[in-house]
Amino acid sequence: MARLLQTVFERNVPARSVVDHALGGTRHAVFWLDDLGERATYPALSASTRADIAVVGGGYTGLWSALRAKQRHPGARVVLVEARSVGWAASGRNGGFCGARLAHGHEGGRPPDVPGRPDDPGLLARLGQENLAAIGTAVDTLGLDCQWERTGVVDLATEPHQIDWLLDAAARAAREGLPHTFLDRAKVRAEIASPTYEAGLVRPDAAALVHPARLATELARAASELGVEIFEQTRVTGLTPPGRAHDDAVLHTLSRTGEATVRAARVLLGTSAFPPLLPHYRRHTVPLYVSAVATEPLPADLLGAVGWRGRQGLTDLANRSHRYRLTADDRIVFGGYDAGYPRGGRVSRAHEDRPETFRRLAEHLLTTFPQLEGLRLTHRWSGAIDMPTRPGVWFGRTAGGRIQHAAGLAGLGVAGSHFAAQVMLDRFDVLDGSPGTERTALRTVRRAPVPFPPEPVAAAGIHAVRTALDRADHQGGRRDMLLRSLDALGLSLDT
Repeated sequence: MARLLQTVFERNVPARSVVDHALGGTRHAVFWLDDLGERATYPALSASTRADIAVVGGGYTGLWSALRAKQRHPGARVVLVEARSVGWAASGRNGGFCGARLAHGHEGGRPPDVPGRPDDPGLLARLGQENLAAIGTAVDTLGLDCQWERTGVVDLATEPHQIDWLLDAAARAAREGLPHTFLDRAKVRAEIASPTYEAGLVRPDAAALVHPARLATELARAASELGVEIFEQTRVTGLTPPGRAHDDAVLHTLSRTGEATVRAARVLLGTSAFPPLLPHYRRHTVPLYVSAVATEPLPADLLGAVGWRGRQGLTDLANRSHRYRLTADDRIVFGGYDAGYPRGGRVSRAHEDRPETFRRLAEHLLTTFPQLEGLRLTHRWSGAIDMPTRPGVWFGRTAGGRIQHAAGLAGLGVAGSHFAAQVMLDRFDVLDGSPGTERTALRTVRRAPVPFPPEPVAAAGIHAVRTALDRADHQGGRRDMLLRSLDALGLSLDT
């Protein structure tokens, strides 16, 4: 068995008193949602109604679906139903990385592409770039006030063995004609002053940064202005597909005003980590809880000491990786590393307060930037993402395609949700006689992933994979038999 090595975050742990000081004044609250201030609210559904297209979920997938549906079919009645408030779940809690990737691992410096990947990486890369460009165009044309910054990203090697991964990624980017710059140890530390960096790969066209909660609320505003009817605080309790008794699908809802139904010719489901309304897809994803912390705004002298003048999104290449960025007011939002699987696979607010994880993130932030000693963290939070057995978004459907479902956006949802919405609407257009598109022809669109086994087998398997991924980080990136077998099958739990 290979000897286990310490990672840079274990070799350079900050003093306990420094971490205690940083965490001392934090609030268990989502920075992005706090930063919204007053936001528009939408009524609860108070009476039964009918729509041409009904959308379930007020996160990015549902919002993009409703907005793009109204743009494609201005005369259609589009109704969106959200159990709580727009953007309150994963869409308001993520890091705001709006990237060009549609699946994990096919660019950006991870280990080589696995043979089981369902679609050509070059095709996915092009479609991903087109998807990101379309989002940027929507931000401009719709006037979405979401702090859009086309900064790109820097992939970072924090261990020597990851340098080769970056060099492979640079060679792949060169073959595909994608802009990139490889930075050796001295150059990357001159760009961003961290003693943990061994090398970096700058990818200026790979991502934009957004204020995630503002993006959600702005999508809702734009959709509403186009005529989409949005209902908040309205939980969908069931879905009855079209049948002999009626030609519509029926959403059964419950709000403070009582029960109501939405009858619709077509339905789009964007329920993310929450249980899907189609029972046969309930084991195709599992919820994982990912956490983040936010600092107070960095004063100018401290920001100067860090560098980071390009304001790029940053991510390291460990299996248990960190992802971090600057906000508009120069805070650092630092997250990732420890994705927790909740007991029984159930989404609950009880899983959101994770003191050990928050402490570990604070330690790793101060290891990355020791010059931040004395700075306080203001916010700590967690949220559930939807993880499939296969990298990237997947699609389901029923009732002859009149009910469409998209899920599995874990780690890629800010941009992937727009792609998912376009795919589902493309498939509706096919029902109306339009030809298929490049998107609908993708095998990842046409084939659902392997479902997770039932409990307690699922929990045991997820624990085994997480242990193996952690072990790989402690033995020079070498993947064991379990991970190599999953790679060969095109399966992954790596976000």
